[in-house]
Parts: sequence; C-alpha cells; structure tokens
Amino acid sequence: MDRYDVVIVGGGHGGAQAAIALRQAKFAGSIAIVGDEPELPYERPPLSKEYLSGEKEWERLLIRPPAFWADRDVKLRLGERVTAVDPAGHALITPTGEVGYGELIWAAGGRPRRLTCRGGDLAGVHSVRTRADVDRMRAELPDVAQAVVVGGGYIGLEAAAVMRKAGVAVTLLEAQERVLARVAGEALSRFFEAEHRAQGVDVRLGVAVDRLEGDGRVTGVRLADGELLPADLVVVGIGIEPAVEPLLRAGAEGGDGVLVDEACRTSLPHVYAVGDCALHRNRFAGGAAVRIESVQNANDQASVAAKHIAGEAAAYDAVPWFWSNQYDLKLQTMGLSTGHDAALVRGDPAARSFSVVYLRGGRVVALDCVNSVKDYVQGRKLVLDGARISPDRLADAAVPLKEMA
Repeated sequence: MDRYDVVIVGGGHGGAQAAIALRQAKFAGSIAIVGDEPELPYERPPLSKEYLSGEKEWERLLIRPPAFWADRDVKLRLGERVTAVDPAGHALITPTGEVGYGELIWAAGGRPRRLTCRGGDLAGVHSVRTRADVDRMRAELPDVAQAVVVGGGYIGLEAAAVMRKAGVAVTLLEAQERVLARVAGEALSRFFEAEHRAQGVDVRLGVAVDRLEGDGRVTGVRLADGELLPADLVVVGIGIEPAVEPLLRAGAEGGDGVLVDEACRTSLPHVYAVGDCALHRNRFAGGAAVRIESVQNANDQASVAAKHIAGEAAAYDAVPWFWSNQYDLKLQTMGLSTGHDAALVRGDPAARSFSVVYLRGGRVVALDCVNSVKDYVQGRKLVLDGARISPDRLADAAVPLKEMA
C-alpha cells in the first residue's frame, strides 16, 4: 500500500489549493492528490462560459502547468476513484487497492443532480460539471438547432447565454416562479429574466418536466401540462449532490455535505473537508450551517486546512463572493443574501449597470453588482462590518459606498 503524509481527494480548486498552501507553509512531508478525473487540476467556472463557447482553450483552464506539481513533489493519482474510507486504518479504498494517509483532506466537490424522470439518460442530455461533460456538448452543438435548459440557476443561465450567442434556439425551464431564486432577490431575478428574453431565450417559470422523449437520443421535453418542446440537446442545471458518501459511511457527521469546524476538521480524526462538500457554520449566513459552492470558499477553506496541518493557527471566516458572466453582463456577488428582510436597488437596471444591496436586521449582508465593479469592491467592507446605513443613503448611487464604510 502506498502511503503519504497528506492525501487530498479531489483535483478541483480546493484540492489544488490545499497542496499549494501546504508547500507554501513549508510542509515537507509527502503529498498526493487523488482525483477521479484523468485531467490535471483545472478551473471549473469557465466550463459553462468561455470553455463551452470556445473562447478559452483547455490549457488556459489548468490551475498550474504540468511541471508545477512535479517541481513541488506533489504526486498526482489521476483517474482514481475513492470508494471508501477506513479512518481506523488511515486508508482510502479504491478499485485498484488502498492508499494510506497521515492526514486526509476531502475536496471531492459534488455530482450534478440528474433528472429522475423517464428519458433522463438519453443521449444528448448533458450536465456541466467536468471537462468531459462540456467536450461532449461542444461536439454536438454545431448540429443543434433547438435546445432546452432545465434549471434557472447560474449554470443554466450561463449555458443558455452561450448557446444563444451561437445561434441556437433556447427554451429555459425553471420550476420556481423566478430564476436565481435560491441565491438572489426578486429584482435581480427579474432583470436576468428580461435580459434573456431580450436575447431570444424562451424563459418558462413555474413549470415541471414530465419526461424526455426520444429513442436513444433526446428529441423533446414533455412538460407536466402535456406540451412537447422539441429539443436536439438538453442541458440540466439543477444543482449538485455533495460527494461525501465514503466519509458518512465511515462515521463522519453530516448530511447535505460533511460537517466541519472552523479549522475544516470533520468529526473523524485527521480528516478535513473543504469546498462544495463542506457543511460549516458561517457568520455571513447568520451562523447557519451551509455549503458554499464557490471558488473563493474552496480556496480559503483549503488554505485553512493546510495551515492547520502545517502547525499554523488558522480558522475559516472569509466573506463569500461569487461571479457570473452572461452575454455582456458581469454579475459579482459579495456576501450571502439568504434570509435578507430588505433589498434596495442602487442605480438603474435599464442602464444595465446597478447593484442590489441586501439587509438583514438593518445590517448590510450582501450585494449583487451588475456591471458595477466599484460597488462590488467598495461594498466588501460594508458586508464584513455588517454596517448599519440608512436605506435612502445606500440607494443613492451618487454616493460611493466607500464613503459609507
């Protein structure tokens, strides 16, 4: 059995950053990254944007060039899936054998949720999570005239934007009464609905999928009301399921993710978890236990776990941030708007440059900034401080946010 001082499961942002941060902290022990994909660690956010559109080539998605990992003596065990964890024996079980660890960092992320209705496994039905997913979509797109996107979150909206720019007729289906319902307020939802409709997307809200039609390959989407939408290709963007089953079976606390403390430690000894799969109490969510699916969260938690293993005092307390590119719109989010009790708009959405400021109990908790980089940068301190500012002043776009800090 091969054994390493630190084994990192997952080759995404969290896994790569954990290895990088360990070496930056002068950790001299052996490190291995075990990833179920055959690829070097790479960035995932561009998959539904610049990589799907062909604007970014594969090499530009790599987090570090190939030589980086060898130069820092990080062993890459690619295409190797972890099926179980033996915490007593400090070992991972894979289809080819066991891998021993001194410390384990679980950064396995998650799997796309699939449609459970009939036809969900037809050819031409795609998720957007891995390079292989998007390579298959890119290969099919030149022959696609009509596409249906199921899910009005970031992934669905970004994929719809790319396909519309490529001249594909797109219908977007959202089960809730507005897009981005989980992550944003109504003002932002209505803005993006209008923008996509202006770009030619047929946005359907409050609809349910009954089944997918086709013999071997998808030809249409049948709605619950009986309507049939023709489709040469279907994109499913309805969230992810955290990949934590091996840890939970080994006795780790959790459910929708694996529970970690401020140092990203799970309830299993010598086992950490970071990124999309890590369920943690977050002060920017009012102290609630949340999973945050973002590059920022993955990188910051990975750095905390690495420092802790290297003997440095560290605790996770970073303000969350996110971004999304759709058409010529850049959405940047600072903080978590979940549970807000008030929202106000700075600027004019009609000008396609504005911000939505979210309040909870009179304190600023988050901002959604559309083509408004200054508000995004200057609003960070307001979120960090939980600033109390009069709504009238916050809504005055003529007053820079930095003057309110």
